[in-house]
Amino acid sequence: MKILTLIAALALTATSALADGDHPMATGTVTKVDTQWNKVTIDHGPLENLDMPAMKMVFVVAEPAMLDGLSEGSQVKFLADRVNGKLTVTEIEVE
Repeated sequence: MKILTLIAALALTATSALADGDHPMATGTVTKVDTQWNKVTIDHGPLENLDMPAMKMVFVVAEPAMLDGLSEGSQVKFLADRVNGKLTVTEIEVE
């Protein structure tokens, strides 16, 4: 019985951890694309996972290819996180 209780507790903890990491994508407008430094400036809505309000800011992109197809004025949905201490776009989609 103790083993079943332990398994149930571990399953509940794992489910809660997964739910905490599942954040909706933010929306925004690209205001600058810098291919030389692999950066993009986005005027965005709140970033829930980073507990940040809406603002305009510069992000590094996780992969340079993420900049392909982006231009000033592009409407995007994206996820950002802190990677090695830098605010980094980890996923991005043009709407």
